[in-house]
Amino acid sequence: KQASALQTNQGSQEGTVVTAEVFDIMRRVQVQNKLAGVCEDMCKEVGAYPKCTQCPKFVEPDSTPGVMTWDELLEHMDNLVSWGQDQIKGWHKQASALQMNQGSHEGTVVTAEVFDVMR
Repeated sequence: KQASALQTNQGSQEGTVVTAEVFDIMRRVQVQNKLAGVCEDMCKEVGAYPKCTQCPKFVEPDSTPGVMTWDELLEHMDNLVSWGQDQIKGWHKQASALQMNQGSHEGTVVTAEVFDVMR
């Protein structure tokens, strides 16, 4: 009993250490993200922008604003294909639901009053 209790306690302490490490990493990321904006501002002031190679996670601005490159066009087309496939799946679900709904109402007489309410 005592050995298993010690193992359980050690396991819980290890989880605490990992949690502290994760918390530390999260705080470091927050600090770096705050500094990233300041770093870009400093680069702009000294004329190094947009060639900021030392700024963390620096994303160079679009070199062809307003013009779509081949890579951007291909990515856009891939996104359209995915969007179109999702739309078709939705239409199939909707059509299936309508067919099932229609099948459950077969033989039901719809009066003018019910039809007015449905509109």
